[in-house]
Formats: sequence, structure tokens, C-alpha cells
Amino acid sequence: MTNSLEEILQGPKTVFTLFGFPITESVVNTWIVMAVLIILALVLRRRLELRPGKAQNIAELLVDGFTGIVKSTMGEKNIGFMPYMATLFLLILFSNIIGIFGFRTPTSDINVTLGYALMTFFSIHFFGVKAKGLGYLKGFFEPIFVIAPINIIGELARPVSLSMRLFGNMLGGSVIMALISGAVALFVPAVASIYFDLFSGILQSFIFTMLSMVFISLAKD
Repeated sequence: MTNSLEEILQGPKTVFTLFGFPITESVVNTWIVMAVLIILALVLRRRLELRPGKAQNIAELLVDGFTGIVKSTMGEKNIGFMPYMATLFLLILFSNIIGIFGFRTPTSDINVTLGYALMTFFSIHFFGVKAKGLGYLKGFFEPIFVIAPINIIGELARPVSLSMRLFGNMLGGSVIMALISGAVALFVPAVASIYFDLFSGILQSFIFTMLSMVFISLAKD
């Protein structure tokens, strides 16, 4: 069941408080997504066989696919990023498509998308410094010293653009779904959900993960 337009525009509700901190729908729904992914991983891990069944074949296909994408985007030497990038993609993907089951999508909360973007932001500069040492910081003063402030602003804009792109698309999709659900017959929202919750959710997850790979790779190389 799609949330009403008023509920969406009001933002995520506080479900309960923990040590004085409000725990919102976004946090709870993210925990649900994490629990589902962990359970799936544990179940697949326990059922690994030499003669794989359908579930294992699908899992191996996903692993091979992610490995190929990371290798082609970040290079052979950065293949170690595959587990992280695959996890990031699946976490954002499940957070995007959870709306199909009547939950509020965590990625329609700017706090959630900003958190993902900051993970990428700190990873960019951590691995940049790790790969190049303090020489990495010289890049902010190139080609000439006076444009350093522009380079710094450009770097700070990355988490903003990453978070706003994902947040804007998912919130916009939720608003449109709410408007459609309140105005037309039942089967039309179901069809629209295939695009706004499923197709758009997959697309935005892929874009976010690809940009994270590209930014980190550029910082390291």
C-alpha cells in the first residue's frame, strides 16, 4: 500500500527513541533491508554445493557480474573493492524497491542518501591518500595554486550531488505514486510501481554505485 501524499511530504515518522535519539521509519526500514540481505547471504552460504541449484547459480551469476563491472570500471588492481561495491548496490537497491511492499523507501530520506554519499566521499580521499600519500593533496592546487578553492568546492559538491540525485529521484517517484494511487483505478498504480519502484530503483542504485567506483578509482590512479 502506497503512503499518502501528506505522509510522504511530512517526512519519515519517529517510530521510537533509543537513548534519547529518535529512530525514524527510514532507520527501521534500513534495518529491515539489512536483515533481509544478511539472511539471504547466510542461507546461500549454508547451501553451497558442487552441483549448484537455481539459487546458487543466480548468486554466482551476480558475483561474476559485479566482478566484471568492477574490473572494467576500476581496473584489475582494484578488484578487492568488489564485495563493498556489490554490498552498496544491493543495500541501495533493496532500500529503493522496498516501497513495492508498502514500506516507505529509506532512500526518499535525505539523511539516508547523504549517509551513503559521505561513505563514498570519505572513501575517495582515504584511498587517495593511501595510494599517493600526501602528494594526493597537491592535486587540489593544480594546475595553479589560485584555483585551489574551486577544486575544494568541487570535491565538497560530490557528496551533495550524489545524495541529492538519489534522494530526488526516489522522493519524486514516491510522490508521483501517491498522486496516481489517489486518482486512478487500482491496476494503474500497480503498473506504475514497476517503473517508479522497480526500474527506477535499479537504475538509481546502479548509477550511485558506478559513480562511487569511478570517483574512488580516479583518486587512486
